[in-house]
Amino acid sequence: MTHVFHSDTPPANAGGDGERFTIEVNGEAVAACEGQTVAAALIATGHRMFGHTPSGAPRGIFCGMGVCFDCLVTVDGLADQRACVTPVRPGMQVQTTPAREWYDGRD
Repeated sequence: MTHVFHSDTPPANAGGDGERFTIEVNGEAVAACEGQTVAAALIATGHRMFGHTPSGAPRGIFCGMGVCFDCLVTVDGLADQRACVTPVRPGMQVQTTPAREWYDGRD
């Protein structure tokens, strides 16, 4: 079972020490700060699932260094961006990958 915790405020050491601003994740304002990656901002605010496998299993951060492609999100309309290596920018719009409504048996 996956537990997702959402918080409006990032912890003090949220992975960035710079200017604080918001990004939009799936239409929701999320706190972020300069120096963070998209993944760091999402995790710091309680977002643990970044997408789903074709069968609908949740996916999140795995390697954290841009090697595994488990954290793919859409950033400002550009699909398949690795959240763990993409720096946040004020006003950025991020979409996670929703679970498919159908499954063809392959993962």
